[in-house]
Amino acid sequence: MELLPQEKISPKDVFLHLLALIALYASAISFILLIFEYINILIPDTLQVGSSYHYSLDSSHNAIRWYLSMLIVIFPVYAITNWFLNKNYRMFPEKRNLRIRKWLIYFTLFLTAIIIISDLVALLYNALGGELTSRFLLKMITVFFVAGSIFGYYFVDIRKHHTE
Repeated sequence: MELLPQEKISPKDVFLHLLALIALYASAISFILLIFEYINILIPDTLQVGSSYHYSLDSSHNAIRWYLSMLIVIFPVYAITNWFLNKNYRMFPEKRNLRIRKWLIYFTLFLTAIIIISDLVALLYNALGGELTSRFLLKMITVFFVAGSIFGYYFVDIRKHHTE
């Protein structure tokens, strides 16, 4: 098999890389929103408890069903696509240097860094205002954990396979 130069990116490469990262983003968002709904149920908003609380529980249960359904379908798409890409990288190591891959990974690093920074700003803002509730802190930890995990995974991957 002939090795592909970096400039030759096939439509298959573009499709797989876009599919993997879009599935990752959708999975991360679904996971975060799923955890938020559980937090909303476990730690109800004291201002909302009353007649509208029952409606809120029904909508939370519907949201949980939706986010869980998304996660059950979309995360395996990410995992399988990522597995396929890594298999492809073992066969053709130069594909790790495809421009589409680098652009998407650096975009993901940028996006997760912005999310982490925004999360920390919101945490500090609320702490300075004396408005730290357990509900708010759990949601902040969830966002920080998910964004930090994604950032860490791709940061290590870039550092480990950096060739320029």
